[in-house]
Amino acid sequence: MALKIRLARGGAKKRPYYRIVVADSRAPRDGRFIEKIGSYNPMLPKDGERVKIDMEKAKAWLAKGAKPTDRVGRFLNQLEADAWAWEHGNNPKKGEPGEKAKEREAERLEKEEAKKAAEAEAKAAAEAPAEEPAAEAEEAPAEEAAAEEEKSE
Repeated sequence: MALKIRLARGGAKKRPYYRIVVADSRAPRDGRFIEKIGSYNPMLPKDGERVKIDMEKAKAWLAKGAKPTDRVGRFLNQLEADAWAWEHGNNPKKGEPGEKAKEREAERLEKEEAKKAAEAEAKAAAEAPAEEPAAEAEEAPAEEAAAEEEKSE
């Protein structure tokens, strides 16, 4: 059983109020918990009594192996620095697009390449016929002259 110290939401719609609870990590966010150790009211000003935590209980649960969530870890670090060493999360894949977005991007690039290739072929085809008749015109008299020479012989 993995223990978490986390927030459980309460309050009305658009008026949040959170209890800081110790719960099994598999339990629902607002569901069953083991013990309430504090509260967090985000509607209050930051300099006021916004966060209240019983630090003795929190330290006891941390000693028993409970892991705080990122937000609760910040609260513990703010209230008492030696209670929990909070570190900024590192998620290098946060801004990376998902699988489907990558597939769509690959398809879009393939379509662009095909379009550019088609434009290049069309441009080459447009330039080639203009040159070919001139080349054929020069070759045709030479061929006709060769054919006439063969007839005369």
